[in-house]
Amino acid sequence: MDIHSKESHVQSVFQKIAPKYDLMNDLISFRRHKAWRKFTMKQMNVQPGATAIDLCCGTCDWTIAIAKASQNGRTVGLDFSSNMLEVGKQKVNKEGLSNQIELVQGNAMELPFPDNSFDYATIGFGLRNVPDYTRVLQEMQRVVKPGGRVVCLEVSKPTWQPFKGMYNLYFERILPLIGRFVAKSYEQYKWLPESLRAFPGRDQLAQMFRDTGLQNVQAFPLTGGVAALHIGVKGKDKA
Repeated sequence: MDIHSKESHVQSVFQKIAPKYDLMNDLISFRRHKAWRKFTMKQMNVQPGATAIDLCCGTCDWTIAIAKASQNGRTVGLDFSSNMLEVGKQKVNKEGLSNQIELVQGNAMELPFPDNSFDYATIGFGLRNVPDYTRVLQEMQRVVKPGGRVVCLEVSKPTWQPFKGMYNLYFERILPLIGRFVAKSYEQYKWLPESLRAFPGRDQLAQMFRDTGLQNVQAFPLTGGVAALHIGVKGKDKA
C-alpha cells in the first residue's frame, strides 16, 4: 500500500468508527489504555503554562489531560478525521476548555506550525497508522523547542512467547469480531492487527527516535509489552 492509498484508507477507517471509538478503546485494551495514559502523564511531568501539540488526537482524551495538567498552557489537538475531531470538540466544550485547546484538522506528516513552537509533541495510538513513521517523528522534533519532549504511546509487540501467542490470537481473530458486533465495523477493525504487523517493536522504535536525533530516549513496556511508551528530548543545539 503506497503512502496516498494508506492515508485515504486510514482516514476512511477513522471517519467510520468515530462514534464508537471510545467504547472500542475500552473493550480492546480491557480499559488499560487509561492506566497507560496516566503513567505517561506522570513521566511527562507537565508544568503549569507548558504548551503541547497532540497528534492523531482522535476524540481528545489525551489532549484534554495535557491541557488540564498545564493549567493555562496552549494545547493543540491535530487529527485528519473531521468525525473524530467533532466528537473531541464536544468533550472539550463540556470540560470548558475551548479557550485553551485549539483543534486542527491536519496531516501529522506536515504540521502547520513553525519550528520550536511547543514544549511537548505527543502521539497516542496513532503512529502505526501513518504512512511514514520517521517523517512524523521528524516533524514532532521540529515543532518542539530545544529541550522539549517527543512522546509516543502506542500498542506494541510482547516478547514473552506464551503471552505473545495469546496476544496474536486476540488481535488477529477476536478483535475484528468485537468490531463487527459492537461497532458494526469488521473491516475497519481488521486494520488494527494489519497496522501492528508492520509496526516496529519497542527497541526498534527507540532506535528510530535516536536516528531522528532525539536524545535521552526512554522506552517503557506496559502490561507485558502489549503497549509501550517512548520519550525523547530535543537537543539544545537543535534551535
